[in-house]
Amino acid sequence: MNPGHKKVLEEALRLPVEARAALAGYLIESLDESVDEDAEAAWGKEIARRVDELDRGTVKTVPWSVARRQILGRSSGSSKG
Repeated sequence: MNPGHKKVLEEALRLPVEARAALAGYLIESLDESVDEDAEAAWGKEIARRVDELDRGTVKTVPWSVARRQILGRSSGSSKG
């Protein structure tokens, strides 16, 4: 790592955690130069479908705290949910 890169890293490490996380995301995203147009289109349709379900009231949302408990329970082998 050259001195300029090291300086950028040192400055980045002084950022608040949220800013570091965002910066890390941008850097990781920049490594993937290819875009899968089919995947992008499929995600667009999926997002539109889910928004429509919310708008029509055919699905019910749950608070993050509940969803997190359910996810963590599943990953630990618990069948609660």
